[in-house]
Amino acid sequence: MSQFIVRRLMVFFPMMFVMSLMAFAIIEAPPGDFVDDYLAELELIGEAATAGQARAMRLQLGLDKPKYVQYYLWVRGVVTWDLGMSLNFRRSVNELVNERLVMTVVLGLLTILCTWTLAIPIGIISAVKQYSIVDYVFTFMSYIGVGTPNFMLALIIMWTALATINLSVTGLFSYEYVDAPWSLGRIVDLLKHIWVPMLILGTDGTARFTRIVRANLLDEMNKPYVETARAKGLSEWKLILKYPVRIALNPFISTAGWALPELFSGSLIVATVMNLPTIGPLLLQSLRNQDMHMAGSIILILTGLTLIGTLISDILLAWIDPRIRMDT
Repeated sequence: MSQFIVRRLMVFFPMMFVMSLMAFAIIEAPPGDFVDDYLAELELIGEAATAGQARAMRLQLGLDKPKYVQYYLWVRGVVTWDLGMSLNFRRSVNELVNERLVMTVVLGLLTILCTWTLAIPIGIISAVKQYSIVDYVFTFMSYIGVGTPNFMLALIIMWTALATINLSVTGLFSYEYVDAPWSLGRIVDLLKHIWVPMLILGTDGTARFTRIVRANLLDEMNKPYVETARAKGLSEWKLILKYPVRIALNPFISTAGWALPELFSGSLIVATVMNLPTIGPLLLQSLRNQDMHMAGSIILILTGLTLIGTLISDILLAWIDPRIRMDT
């Protein structure tokens, strides 16, 4: 097992380096830089800046340095968790990320918990009751869940709530609690609002994971070892839960690690549509403004979380199924 983990770590660090290069290249791909966008915005409102002012601004923000120097300084800052200064907000990136970190983690954890709690038992029941009314109902609901974009579902729920009961479900707090300090009333208000984005964000994942569990469990239930266990008199549900379910969850576990970056990003479009105070909209705004420090830091953090989540999934798979660590 230790050799398996070492092999995975030997892949992790080169991948992290390559992904950091790709993230930096993507951010720098659009023509111009933050100063160019800033000057264009000034022109739109009828103001202008001289060439000397533009050069001074680039010098102050470090945009005059070669690209490889900018890359090195950026990566060094991420490693030491000194994410630099946001070019757009003129504030520390650490401060801006930390402001939205709590809400992002709370919403992400609740969404993941809701998704897994529903997907695994529904997938098992749907497989065991194959071609029954229950299976058809769950299959139809999963197709609807996969086929309906989350942002469209968010718009439908927002319109329905406003049109029928005159209730706004955007954001995570009522107006009076948005900037209020934490208290029992603010926590209660959060619980009143958070279930709507939680269900919206969890719909697609629940539908997809349900289909994965069902398909893999059906494949395992037709194998000879299941028939042998059944012939020995083992009860049906005990047999299913002890053997085929354990193996059928392997693909589920292999993708479970991807939920780790979801704690930070969530669904960017849904968060923007519903005005959620999470990191997703912050990333979108920084990309639009070419805020290199903000966008690059968030992208690299999400990349690192994705790789860490994949590493955790590999270790869990190797622990559950010894054949994996023997073959890789």
